[in-house]
Amino acid sequence: MLVVTGATGHIGNMLVRKLITTGKKVRAVVPPFDRPDSIKDLDVELVYADVRDMPALLSAFKGAEYVYHLAGIVSIGSGQSRLLNDVNVNGTKNVIDACMQIGVKRLLYVSSIHAFTEPPHGVPIIETKEFDPSTVLGYYAQSKAAATREVLQAVRTRGLDAVIVHPTGVIGPYDFNPSNMGQLILDYMNQQLYAYIDGAYDFVDVRDVAQGIILASDKGQVGENYILSGQQISIKQILTILEEETGIKAPRIKLPLWVAKMTAPAAELYYRLKNQTPLFTSYSISTLTSNSLTTHQKATRELGYTNRPIHASLRDAIQWFKANLLARQQYC
Repeated sequence: MLVVTGATGHIGNMLVRKLITTGKKVRAVVPPFDRPDSIKDLDVELVYADVRDMPALLSAFKGAEYVYHLAGIVSIGSGQSRLLNDVNVNGTKNVIDACMQIGVKRLLYVSSIHAFTEPPHGVPIIETKEFDPSTVLGYYAQSKAAATREVLQAVRTRGLDAVIVHPTGVIGPYDFNPSNMGQLILDYMNQQLYAYIDGAYDFVDVRDVAQGIILASDKGQVGENYILSGQQISIKQILTILEEETGIKAPRIKLPLWVAKMTAPAAELYYRLKNQTPLFTSYSISTLTSNSLTTHQKATRELGYTNRPIHASLRDAIQWFKANLLARQQYC
């Protein structure tokens, strides 16, 4: 039995789709308040459980051979520190405890590139075993660093068989509840993106991340972690690709960084009042201007991990949004 927490998310539903093809039984663990639209038509056992609820987790993990822990809060906002800690850190502690009690063969934890302490510009981010929440920026990054540290500590002190992967920025199809990049693509398609900022980041296809997770669970060494990265690309280059693929003119207005940083708090409050996710916050602007130089050499060497061109990922994301109900409601 393969158990996936966070199974309805962007990476989660893609992972479930790939795991089904292995012929093994897959159990999707979904929070009680979540709608399983992204996996409702798949041949999976659906179980509702919150990672903060230990008895529910023990029931959900019963009979599990492998547990893929993806459940978590992803946030580029400036708040939610308590929720991020409760779900991302304490929830991961519960997953570890449940895995130990059940006696699973392996835990595969999906961390984030944000968990790493950022090196100076020009120096690539590489795998390390040292994670310190006080050296990373933002509540989300701090929660992922703390959770990663908990997993590694359980490997060292409790004999847990666990492997960790660190995806960079994820893009691609099957983005049912649009991610930040998915929302940017949708806004572009609906001609609601009026300006852009300088900046770049490493983006990776969701399908390659899902495959990398499976490779790590099959071939990864106990206690090791692997960066699953793609290609570093600027926002300007992304907009150029979107223009080529959609025929919609890209915005020509480049917002100075100082203006973006100054207005970000007000913009974040505005979108929060509208119950919408803001694309550009103080944290996301800092991320886009940070050192996102990464390497997946270790994952390629030890796991056989590969990644596809970002142009293909953006093209497929556009086509997926066009072909699905979500896009039919918004795309003009």
